[in-house]
Amino acid sequence: MVTLQIEQNKKYNRLINVLAVVIPVVVAVLLGIRQKVDLGAWTTYLPHINAVINSLTTGLLLAGLYFIKQKNISAHRNAMLLAFTLGSLFLVSYVLYHLSNDSTPFGGQGIVRPVYYFLLISHIILSVVVVWFVLRAVYFALSGQIAKHKAVVRWAYPIWLYVSITGVIVYFMIAPYYRH
Repeated sequence: MVTLQIEQNKKYNRLINVLAVVIPVVVAVLLGIRQKVDLGAWTTYLPHINAVINSLTTGLLLAGLYFIKQKNISAHRNAMLLAFTLGSLFLVSYVLYHLSNDSTPFGGQGIVRPVYYFLLISHIILSVVVVWFVLRAVYFALSGQIAKHKAVVRWAYPIWLYVSITGVIVYFMIAPYYRH
């Protein structure tokens, strides 16, 4: 039985490692495509929807922390799985937007410009990094490996929270420059 568990762990660790590399690479490749696909005018609303998704994710992450501190494991699990689901939905929506629309240049001037780019760059870098941590945290939680889950969450949670909060901040900073 222990051998089966070790083999399953290896299999899922390999899958997580592959996904943690493939997801950012595929997103980068799709974003790099210069020829945009016409998916319709509805895609121009996706950044606004993404900001809502990031806001809800932030709320769920905070709720998940609250619930686990209250030892309400069921509510914690539900909040975190919903946050994970929203994160996945965000990823699909983000790719659809950038596949069908040109990137919006930031028009801010003065001190706000380096602040915006610092937030944007740190958000992008950490959004790539957090994929591996979140996938492992979810796997460990769902497979009942709570000690490993807690160890990964020490890193996953603050990074994920930062990414979701900065996603909303970056959205509000660039929103005035979106073309409709």
